[in-house]
This record gives sequence, C-alpha cells and structure tokens, in this order.
Amino acid sequence: MELPETAVSADPETETAITEAAFNSFKMPLLPSQLLCQNSVSPGYAIKSSLLGHSGCVTGVKFSPDGENLVSSSADKLLKLWDISATRCIQSLAGHEHGVNDVAWSAAGLLASCSDDKTVRLWDTRSQRCVKALEGHSNFSFSCCFNPQANLLATTSFDETVRLWDVRTGKTLKIVTAHQDPVTSVDFNRDGSCFVTSSIDGLVRLWDSSTGHALKTLVDVDNIPVGYVKFSPNGRYILSSTLNNTLKLWNYNKPKCLRIYRGHVNESYCLTSNFSITAGIWIVSGSEDNTLCIWNLQTRELVQKVCTQGDRVLCSHCHPTANVIATGALQNAFAIKIWQSSE
Repeated sequence: MELPETAVSADPETETAITEAAFNSFKMPLLPSQLLCQNSVSPGYAIKSSLLGHSGCVTGVKFSPDGENLVSSSADKLLKLWDISATRCIQSLAGHEHGVNDVAWSAAGLLASCSDDKTVRLWDTRSQRCVKALEGHSNFSFSCCFNPQANLLATTSFDETVRLWDVRTGKTLKIVTAHQDPVTSVDFNRDGSCFVTSSIDGLVRLWDSSTGHALKTLVDVDNIPVGYVKFSPNGRYILSSTLNNTLKLWNYNKPKCLRIYRGHVNESYCLTSNFSITAGIWIVSGSEDNTLCIWNLQTRELVQKVCTQGDRVLCSHCHPTANVIATGALQNAFAIKIWQSSE
C-alpha cells in the first residue's frame, strides 16, 4: 500500500520529553494549583455505583457535555440515558434492528448512534424520538463523532470508509475512502478542522474536515491493528490503542511517538482509551484481564490497576468536570460502573 510522504514510523524507544509549555497547555483548563500536581500517586478510583438494565454487552458510554447524564449503547439494540446523581435510567431509546456499536453527544444535545444494521441514527432526548435515520454505509457502522460545532457527524464502517454527514439535513457530504480494512474509530480535533481515524490495517490517519484529503499517516512498526484513536483535549496529541497491549501518545505535528503505555491486556477488542484532566493528568483504559488501568501521562507509570469485579471493560469515558469514570462491560450483568476518585 502506498503511503503519503508524510508517513512516519513509531520508534518504541523514543524518550522525547513533552516540553513544559506544551504540557501546561495540555493540562488546561486546570487551575494553577492543579498544574503543579505531576506526581505519580494513585488517583484511588473505586466503584461508586452500578447501573443495570442492558441485556447485552455495553459497547459505548459517554457523559453529556454538562456531565449530568450518561448515555450507553449496547448489543441489545438499545440506547439508555442515565441520571448520574439518581443512578437510574431515565430513557430507553429503541429503533436499531441490530446491536449498537457506539454513541456520541453533540454540543447541541443531540445523540448519534451507529449499528450493525448499517444505519446511523440521530436522537432528540427531549422528545425521546429518532429524528433522522442516516443510510449509506454498506457494512456495519462502527463508530461516530460530532464535530465541536455540532453541524457535522463523522461515522466509520467495516466498508472501509468514513462518511461526513450534514446534521441538519441528514445528507452525506463526503465519503472518504479512509483505509483498506474496517475503520475502528474517528475523532475531531478541538476546532473541528481535522479528524483522525484508526483501522484494522494498522494505520492512524489525519484528514482535513473540509476537503476530506489525507494530511498525515502514522504507522506502527509492525502494522498492528489499531482499535481506537483520540485527540488530546488541547488537540496537540493523538492517543492510539493497538491490539498488542499498547497505547501510544503521538505528537502528529513533528510527527513523533512521544510516549508508550503498557500494563493492560488488549489483543481482541477495540477498547476505548481516554484522557482524564480533572485532577491529575491520566491516561485511562479498560483491560481484557478484568481491570481498569490508569497511567500518569508524563511518566508513563501505571499508577492504578483496579479489579472490575469480573467485568471485561469494553468502553470507558471520563467525566468532563468531576473525578469520575464510567465503564461498560462485555459480560456478567452487562453493568455500567461509575468510578469515583479519592482525590
């Protein structure tokens, strides 16, 4: 496969330091006192509550932009909306004909979901209705993400494409032939000018949102399938999860792999990974050995590896303002667990 000339390889021995200015920028919008907290003390996450209601594996969990609610997607074909403070389900949204693979919030309060039925649906939580069903993918639709302006939705598929949809009209704006294998995830940067994708083909690619043109390709040395990819909150870094028990932090402008995180097990599933910036600066991921793993971003130290009570965590998400993490389980009671830090 021919790669753009901007393609680079990851150096597993790279020790490049994140500069203090970039690191401080990365940590914003923390308070000045919090910026000084760079030690590797465990954040002490423990289970606060469990949310039960799904009858199939939980594939996605996302906090609302204001942090008051949580939405979950599941192989049981349903989306469920949860009141976090009351720890109860307040809505159950049905409409997909097969399992739901991912769910996303828009800044305007809409939900998007994508499914094995090949469709993408837009939901109004106030009316509890599906307001649009977006059709076009020719295979399973696997992940979805709104741009920050909430007028554009990106979806990925096993048909090896990314589709960019006009949220207002529900029409396809662009079809990006993104990879040569199923596309596993998509994420916009903080101003929506570009988006990043990952794939089973082992590549991470950066794209221009307005043109759909490839800007850069980040290549793992062994082309290990990439299950998930995400921009850092400040948009300067990309976190990728590969199916060889590895997380990598990239400075894509250099481009260079800056950090490698190990200690979890990820060989079979596209596990989500996250940045937590509400107290310490952590990298968060589930693990296939029934644990939740948390690393110090700067030192790469695995600061907490906590038992999930038999749950194999497929998905996780960090609260926008509180020291709280939500996780979704593959098996057992298909529970959603809410984790609270002792910090």
